[in-house]
Amino acid sequence: MSASSLTGRQRHLVLIAGCCVALITAATASAGAATRSARAASAPRCTTARLEIWLGLGLGGGTAGSTFYPLEFSNVSHSACTLNGFPGVSAVGGGGGQIGPAAGRNKQHHGTVTLAPGATAHAILRVVDAGAVCSSPVTATSLKVFPPGATRSESIPFSFAACAHSGVLVVGPVRAGVGIPGFTTS
Repeated sequence: MSASSLTGRQRHLVLIAGCCVALITAATASAGAATRSARAASAPRCTTARLEIWLGLGLGGGTAGSTFYPLEFSNVSHSACTLNGFPGVSAVGGGGGQIGPAAGRNKQHHGTVTLAPGATAHAILRVVDAGAVCSSPVTATSLKVFPPGATRSESIPFSFAACAHSGVLVVGPVRAGVGIPGFTTS
């Protein structure tokens, strides 16, 4: 039967049937995309063993009384993983003990960052001038860093002035991409 031999009603039904097929095809493609998104969202949390944690290059960006450093989290595993929230950060002295309280959080909004193998995310670490916080600063020799949600830390060599009883560290949430000293502000 040719299109010209169809009645108006038959042509209308063929048009409706074609639209239904197009809608089903679009719905199926959308469901496939949702499944792929769900798989990406279901990547496991990044554990310390999956990450290389390091301070960004450069001297850090500074303001009156503080210096800012990008704290970097690189996925060194062979599969994607996620980070969500704030890392735990503490100052550590030469004897291995913690100096002062752990880093405070800057209260910024955060979301989940999915790291593909080889990708890097960052959190901004603010180091407050210890001389403005306490009268007898001590020297920290490293940072103890826990990725968000992790129970195992990694030590990063980093010498700076800290206070035995007052906090000099403030950390932001993990964000996608490599942090750039002096330019990355969140």
